[in-house]
Amino acid sequence: MRTATLGPADRAEALAAMAERELDVLVVGAGVVGAGTALDAATRGLSTGLVEARDWASGTSSRSSKLIHGGLRYLEMLDFALVREALKERGLLLQRLAPHLVKPVPFLYPLRHKGWERFYAGSGVALYDAMSVSSGHGRGLPVHRHLSRRNALRVAPALRKDALVGALQYYDAQMDDARYTATLVRTAAAYGARVANRARVTGFLREGERVVGVRVQDVEAGGEYKVRAKQVVNATGVWTDDTQALIGERGLFHVRASKGIHLVVPKDRVHSSTGLILRTEKSVLFVIPWGRHWIIGTTDTDWDLDKAHPAASSADIDYLLEHVNSVLATPLTRDDVQGVYAGLRPLLAGESEATSKLSREHTVAHPLPGLVVVAGGKYTTYRVMAKDAVDEAVHGLDQRVAECVTEDVPLLGAEGYRALWNARARIAVRTGLHVVRVEHLLNRYGSLTEEILELIAAEPVLGEPLPAADDYLKAEIVYAASHEGARHLDDVLTRRTRISIETFDRGTRSARLCAELMAPVLGWDERQIDREVEHYEKRVQAERESQRQPDDLTADAARLGAPDIVPL
Repeated sequence: MRTATLGPADRAEALAAMAERELDVLVVGAGVVGAGTALDAATRGLSTGLVEARDWASGTSSRSSKLIHGGLRYLEMLDFALVREALKERGLLLQRLAPHLVKPVPFLYPLRHKGWERFYAGSGVALYDAMSVSSGHGRGLPVHRHLSRRNALRVAPALRKDALVGALQYYDAQMDDARYTATLVRTAAAYGARVANRARVTGFLREGERVVGVRVQDVEAGGEYKVRAKQVVNATGVWTDDTQALIGERGLFHVRASKGIHLVVPKDRVHSSTGLILRTEKSVLFVIPWGRHWIIGTTDTDWDLDKAHPAASSADIDYLLEHVNSVLATPLTRDDVQGVYAGLRPLLAGESEATSKLSREHTVAHPLPGLVVVAGGKYTTYRVMAKDAVDEAVHGLDQRVAECVTEDVPLLGAEGYRALWNARARIAVRTGLHVVRVEHLLNRYGSLTEEILELIAAEPVLGEPLPAADDYLKAEIVYAASHEGARHLDDVLTRRTRISIETFDRGTRSARLCAELMAPVLGWDERQIDREVEHYEKRVQAERESQRQPDDLTADAARLGAPDIVPL
């Protein structure tokens, strides 16, 4: 199987090819569900297209808690089917589909009450482990264990002694959500899907009642294409209702947006060898290990403002700090916060007004001939959602179509990853990179690391780290533009890497160097480099200003002060 590149020429070729010949399936929206749907369709032998208005994972799928988990709180709600499904998917991702991207992560659950709470919580976690093993894919993670207060403080010295009487430790898994989605897109392309980002659907093509395709605007070059398809899949997440409105038809269901924000703090601010999970009055709060950082989240509040750039307010940040500080011996302050990001969950609207009680189940509907809509769900179960969406689309195809095979289709970079991991010391000697650098690359690209190493071999200066973000090599910036579909500086600093949330300067000190590295690949002149840097700096400035505002309305207004699109 070829390894797909998603450079500028590949994007132009994909758009032209989609407009030239009718597709079996066209997917609108390249979040994790849309990308998964494109992979599912392509691996069934269907001619497939995927278009995205902005960048891969630029909405919800780059702004999650970055967890692959069964959902302990859904177990408490007695939603056993959802938990069982999610635990099976977690095991598949860890063991077979993406071992290079999905990693085990331990969590400590502090107990506040003696006796009954240990029995109650312990029973739930024991059932969680048992359901994981019974799924047939859960043997890759250690089982939970009970800890005394002394042993809990040994693994998490950051906790206040009076914040717990004991603890439970259990395991889930985590990934870089944006990188995972981008890898899904590349995998779909490798199996023949035509994919294009910065390609916005502006309307639907109709023949009578039937949807027969879409009109696509090339946001980069300004052209418009008519892309015809036997089946169109709307996988636009929190934009589902907006996309349906382009057809002039009322949807069969509505999707509400729930805002969740996360804080990123340096690893040394919380002295612990394990993640933490804390119960709040509304939901749960996670403190999640993230390389040299911790991610703290999340909130759960209704949001009906700008969907493209949800803003974190000062009140949101104070809420998270207050709750995490209730258990920490040394409280965190605003000065400890390196990064902040906000995302929107697509929840199926229900009877309850509280967003935390809306459904995380997904729904697939066929509201019009030729149109399938998939919405709801959670990141962990994206593959199941994709399968259901393609199954529904297949009903409208006048041909025999193979069953879903994605349970056995590893993502690009998975094949050979473990062998390369075992050989990482030899790779370090061969390339002159430190073994820690090699491990970093393997855990971001898997066996595709060889493509990064080829760039460095051809131009050794690319083996140097970025001066203001030294977790990343210069080669990774070039690779993002040449192989991963990055079109703008923002794509690289916020999604191909996480420099925008992992440095106190939010990536502004790295901006110009990164733009200069991308320029030869994307054909930028000095003027365009200046525009990219200016646009990014305005974005950071607007985000910082929004985070000083007292509420959602004022935060949203401040965030919208930055332009959305880089001029060409």
